[in-house]
Amino acid sequence: MKTFTQIHVAISLIAIFAGLVVMFGLLTRRRLDRWTALFLSMTVLTSVTGFFFPFHGLTPAITVGIISMLVLAVALFARYARRLTSPWRGIYVITAMLALYLNVFVLIVQSFQNVPFLKALAPTQSEPPFLLAQLLALALFIVLTIVAAIRFRVAAAS
Repeated sequence: MKTFTQIHVAISLIAIFAGLVVMFGLLTRRRLDRWTALFLSMTVLTSVTGFFFPFHGLTPAITVGIISMLVLAVALFARYARRLTSPWRGIYVITAMLALYLNVFVLIVQSFQNVPFLKALAPTQSEPPFLLAQLLALALFIVLTIVAAIRFRVAAAS
């Protein structure tokens, strides 16, 4: 299970890094097709591998994974089946950035669970440092997604 967890984390970090590159592309009106393919495939793989961890019943992690898969299905459809034609361009931006946000949300949760310094600040994840980190991430993603949706609505270069 330790090796599987390390692989899952590596995939997740690749997905987040590629997603940040894609976000930069959206903000600068560039599609960055190869980065987009990497981001979407690694984000799907992150969610899929997440379902292979042992769990009992519906957990918050499983709920996030299900939401992520639904959001990714729409993003993939908008990007590849509808080829970013209007209104799918905006739908793609919103769903791709929501998928990235969900990865970052989980990264923050996992960081506060596993990094000793952060765990000491918020051992139950109901303390102000954890809540502030999640609130700042959410606010940042809302603003950047709105800006990206506005800037990317015109045809983008590859």
